[in-house]
Amino acid sequence: MTIVQLEYLVAVANYGSFSVASERCFVTQPSLSMQIKNLEDELGVILLDRSKKPVIPTEAGAVVIRNAREAIKSYNYIRESVSEFKGEISGVLRLGVIPTVAPYLTSRFLPDFMRRYPKVELELHEMLTASIVSALQRDQLDAAILAGGTSPQDMVEQELFNDRFYAYVSPTHRLSERTNIRIEDVGSRDFMLLCEGNCLRDQIIELCRLHPVTHRNALFHCGSLDTLMRIVDVTATMTIIPEMAIAFVPQERQNQIKTFAKGGTSRKIVLTVRRAYVKGSLVNALRESILRKN
Repeated sequence: MTIVQLEYLVAVANYGSFSVASERCFVTQPSLSMQIKNLEDELGVILLDRSKKPVIPTEAGAVVIRNAREAIKSYNYIRESVSEFKGEISGVLRLGVIPTVAPYLTSRFLPDFMRRYPKVELELHEMLTASIVSALQRDQLDAAILAGGTSPQDMVEQELFNDRFYAYVSPTHRLSERTNIRIEDVGSRDFMLLCEGNCLRDQIIELCRLHPVTHRNALFHCGSLDTLMRIVDVTATMTIIPEMAIAFVPQERQNQIKTFAKGGTSRKIVLTVRRAYVKGSLVNALRESILRKN
């Protein structure tokens, strides 16, 4: 049994496909399949049900895969411990970032992080919250940048900063001449929302006590905040944007950004890891770079 065999096994379990797993592991599919078959022969059990699409673990395979994840984690921790002993910060850090943060935050901390830690290979994955949580639980990610309060109990949130909410209002909206907007003055038909799965959508619905409208002339299922703002520009509606997005709004549309009269409307941005996480030095280095730029 080798660590490579365990990594290949976990990859197939993660992706449900030998072909996808081989691509992600940078190995040919026959080589990956042979290594897993050798592992099954050594253990004397079938680990994967190849008749199912996607491929799923057998009962014995589920037990082996659970322990394989821990073995791989311990193996990686050995390398990190040696790097720390040598005073180095190096290795691969797989980071998930939600779409309403990724375009605005990553460009701020990446240059500093890459300059300070040239031996770190940072993999950035822009994903919805549910996909990030699943990837963390399956050890496909090492850490994530999320909105606070969206992580399950088996994870730890390290607060980074508060991100205040602002209204972004169409020039033809009935409230466009105001500088401050009261939440109680807006209703469901005023708002354009991101598609389901975006935590910012859920926060806006809760904040404004909205009942999402499904009977407009046109329905827009937007996963991009920038696209949503362009739709607001031409539909006499409004939406809510986070403070970090303001610097990316063109100067000619800055007057469409309005504060909320009562204030206190914001979200916490957090760095999330599993409780029993490894790569602590890499995660701490990332957190320090983010805090330096906020």
